Amino acid sequence: MRPVMTYSATLAAAVCAACLLAACGKPPGGAPPAQGMPTVGVVTVQPQSVALSTELPGRTVPYLIADVRPQVNGIVKTRNFREGSDVKAGSALYQIDPATYKAAYDSNVAALAKAQASLKTTRLKAERYKELVAIQAVSQQDYDDAAASLGQGEADVASAKANVETSRINLAYARVDAPISGRIGKSSVTPGALVTASQSTALATIQQLDPIYVDVTQPSASLLRLRQAMASGDLQKVGANAAKVQLMLEDGSAYPLPGRLEFSDVTVDQNTGAITLRAVFPNPDAVLLPGMYVRAVLQEGVKAQGLLVPQQAVTRDGTGKPTAYVVGSDSKLQRRVLEVDRTVGDQWLVRSGIQAGDQLVVDGQQRATPGAQVKTTPWAPKPAPAPQAPGAPASAPKIAAN
Repeated sequence: MRPVMTYSATLAAAVCAACLLAACGKPPGGAPPAQGMPTVGVVTVQPQSVALSTELPGRTVPYLIADVRPQVNGIVKTRNFREGSDVKAGSALYQIDPATYKAAYDSNVAALAKAQASLKTTRLKAERYKELVAIQAVSQQDYDDAAASLGQGEADVASAKANVETSRINLAYARVDAPISGRIGKSSVTPGALVTASQSTALATIQQLDPIYVDVTQPSASLLRLRQAMASGDLQKVGANAAKVQLMLEDGSAYPLPGRLEFSDVTVDQNTGAITLRAVFPNPDAVLLPGMYVRAVLQEGVKAQGLLVPQQAVTRDGTGKPTAYVVGSDSKLQRRVLEVDRTVGDQWLVRSGIQAGDQLVVDGQQRATPGAQVKTTPWAPKPAPAPQAPGAPASAPKIAAN
């Protein structure tokens, strides 16, 4: 038989349960836990030598480029290259039908031989008349006519030689050779096409890709600021590395081979207010192609006493000015308004607002207020998490025990 719980026993159990719940939900004495002095992570600002660089947008440009055009008229008989391949200077690209030019060359060679034969007879006659006029065996007029015929014969030979040379050049132009070494693009004609001398459409284009140029643009105002900083001593020249240039590809990766600055243009573009800088890069594997968008990293100078601070230590106020907290000698927080120059990696280069030796708050500034007294602990950047192997199972989340 099931026992029957009395009313008094039920009431006692309910009261005990309520007391247990109350004891678990509130701290002893019913007062909130006391909060101690907040702790912030700080770094001591130290001056250091900072190499400054700038990234400039640019485009790759072929080191050499040549449009291949015919210099004689005719029908293309053969094309002697594969599109997209590398060709050497002087190699045959196209062969234009040379029949008419060969015939003209042979005709001019025959005309030269005829002129030379006629000249031989004329010279012998002039030499005989020279001896005869001396003894008055012929008249002076006959000798003058013979001398004039000799001169005309020599001129005919010279003209014939020029015609032979012209026809030889035209015959050679029937073979279209590569003017430079490089990579040739697509062909605009096929065998059987009619081409004309100096036509506007190129038969093909050859571009030399190793080395290759990179043209970048820099605002003229930036160049003026750089020169003023150099003149005032705020920046120092980087020495032999001033001409070295690093390259960032359009996918964000770094080009492995360094380049060298060739020259800076002397004219400012009136439309953009920028100056063109040209660098040359080795390109043995043809990774850089003409027209590719890149970013060039140029070394500007070295700031001897630069102040670098972590970016997470700097915030913005309501007006957008950069601010940071510094722990004073009395362990109280001071709010500083900074003047930053640029980012260097994951740090800010600070121009003013802090000094060497200041303890800069990096961790905990979200709860910081000016004048609050804090405890300090050295701050160190957290190491980057190790990359997870592909296909590895994700770690199960840890469940805290109650």
